[in-house]
Amino acid sequence: MKDNKKVPARGTGARPMQNKGYGDAGASYTKKSLKGFTARSGSPREDIDANNYTLRQRARMLYMSAPVATSAIKTNRTNVIGSGLWLNSRINRATLGLSEEQARAWQHKTEEEFELWAADKRNCDALGVSNFYSAQGLAFSAQLLSGDVFVVLKHVPTTQNKPYGLRFQMVEADRVATPTAMLGANLAVFNTTGTAANGNQIYDGVEVDKESGEIVAYHIRNTYPYEATVAPTKWARVEAYGKETGLPNILHIMEAERPEQYRGVTYLAQVIEPLLQARRYTDSELTAAVVESFYTAFITTELSPNDMPYNEVGSEGQLPVSDNENEYEMGPGTINLLKPGENVEFAEPKRPAGGFDAFMNAVLKQVGAALEIPADLLLKAFNSSYSASRAALLEAWKSFKMRREWFVDDFCKPIYEVWLSEAVASGRITAPGFFSDPRTRAAWLGSEWTGPSQGQLDPVKEIQAEQLACENGFTTREQATVRLNGGSFETNAEQLKKENELLDGATANDNLDKLAAALLPRLLNKLKQTGSNV
Repeated sequence: MKDNKKVPARGTGARPMQNKGYGDAGASYTKKSLKGFTARSGSPREDIDANNYTLRQRARMLYMSAPVATSAIKTNRTNVIGSGLWLNSRINRATLGLSEEQARAWQHKTEEEFELWAADKRNCDALGVSNFYSAQGLAFSAQLLSGDVFVVLKHVPTTQNKPYGLRFQMVEADRVATPTAMLGANLAVFNTTGTAANGNQIYDGVEVDKESGEIVAYHIRNTYPYEATVAPTKWARVEAYGKETGLPNILHIMEAERPEQYRGVTYLAQVIEPLLQARRYTDSELTAAVVESFYTAFITTELSPNDMPYNEVGSEGQLPVSDNENEYEMGPGTINLLKPGENVEFAEPKRPAGGFDAFMNAVLKQVGAALEIPADLLLKAFNSSYSASRAALLEAWKSFKMRREWFVDDFCKPIYEVWLSEAVASGRITAPGFFSDPRTRAAWLGSEWTGPSQGQLDPVKEIQAEQLACENGFTTREQATVRLNGGSFETNAEQLKKENELLDGATANDNLDKLAAALLPRLLNKLKQTGSNV
């Protein structure tokens, strides 16, 4: 009978003599199924920062070469951001002491002013490449692929046609790094940890206060790691917040998965291996199918290859089959010459594999579960029943809405706060108490950001369900409008009012025409009876 003692874990000292609690379950060192499962974890810096460079490169390569990885990123971007998240000013008029009409007028004016800045890429992007809405999709996709992305906020002189000086510039994750010693030929000794001149600790480019651990600055390099360039690598230190204004100088967009984590992890991190194997399996099946489609002949003969009429350039400009005795080729209609006594034998690959679809679907279901995207949505193949497909979409939208909320908090709202601060300071927007009272400031900054809706599988059923919910007070028309098509009920109501007035006018004119057409014959007949000359 085997001893029930537990094997001491490395670096932990003595362990209990008897299995207790998890020691007889997932933490057991004696069960055969767990003996080879030696799992070690360190700090976020050890587990994340030291491996982030490799994770980023592999995630990007899968995005460029594995269709499922591409679908995972683009499906999130399309559903979370779409063509962009739009500002809906929602000030707290009770706190500000405004009437409903005053609040509505202020909100409309602010939205128009923000659109003036946000819609023109020359007004908001420091590089002049993207407007505010397309920049959202780029920032979100970059965060998913690289784990995080940074947005530096700058100010440039204003002009008559460009009344706002706020500009944003996106910085990819690779360029935020810990300053390191440089060797010859612009080669650096890369190290994710370091110490700033003021004594603060730097974790993969993020400088934190040595006492509180709060993020105080970011270190940005002007080149990429291993970039082929003759430009010397330099670092710029950007403080997280302005000393006088308290507004952010740089935005760090990431989704944390562990406490005390300062850098993000790529969205594909947990599924890199299965996605790579799935791509290899797919490539192998595709290659096997192509090879099987070849009609290749092998001829054994005493003649020279030059005497064979088959060894010619093909109709599509193919080169002649090689006459090297160590080379044999396969291709459509290819004919190879063999020496006397040589023979060719083929294995039976039994292509295509009958279980390919079933196996790939099983793998992709697990991948989808890890990414919080049902396999149906990941593959854009809705072959299930209405109830199953709707349940899958609803489950996915829980994830999409969660990601939209944190993206709004990390990207949209901070930029809106900096913009509104400039608008109020310049006098283009009037907001009394904005700079004097934090509570009043928060009341003026109230906002909602709307984007694409989840769509409908059966519009009739889903619209009827929203109508019932509105009638019974379970939801509002504004909320229902956002869910159905991402629109605004207030805007819809105003437009419908205009359209109804036009329809009423057109209907009244049409009724007058019909009345005139009905009375005209009677009038003419009456005039004839009286002998009038018409």
